[in-house]
Amino acid sequence: MKFRLPGLALAAILITAPAAQAVEFTQYQHGKSSLAFVYKQMNVPVDGQFKSFRARLAFDPSKPTAARAEFEIDLASVDAGSKDANDEVAGKAWFDTKAFPVARFVATSVKPLGNNRYEVAGKMSIKGKTQDLSTPVTVTQQGSNATFDGSLVLKRADYGIGDGIWADFGTVANEIQIKFRLVASAAAAK
Repeated sequence: MKFRLPGLALAAILITAPAAQAVEFTQYQHGKSSLAFVYKQMNVPVDGQFKSFRARLAFDPSKPTAARAEFEIDLASVDAGSKDANDEVAGKAWFDTKAFPVARFVATSVKPLGNNRYEVAGKMSIKGKTQDLSTPVTVTQQGSNATFDGSLVLKRADYGIGDGIWADFGTVANEIQIKFRLVASAAAAK
């Protein structure tokens, strides 16, 4: 004996079945995230990183234009390769970390570009100067985690970084490439 559900009953079951719950990535994971930079000194690439930074994220892949992001960097946590270099860039001519301990980026818009890529635009504030910037970000989901990878080029003169004898772009280039990887875990959407 075969049991058949009438078409209407089957449709009613499918309509009342619980919908898949959307996810929103909000739980920033510092230990899995990184913030690095590359600049050229006398045309030689030099790598560095920031060890202390925080992010507040809210990213739902089904509603990317509603995303929110804020990123704060503890400028005194810079690792420019040596204690002398770290002390120099924390000083008044560079980051002046006593007067300006934190750099901050606040996103103002997120635009989908396709293939898990987005253009994030916002305001970057360093040393009391704020500039508009935008950067492409690639989002990779693995289970309940999302990784946000991107890179951009900042011009240090826009923020007054490297004054006095360091203002010469022949010694230290104006362009600094920033590379970031932020990891966040999902929280169930409300």
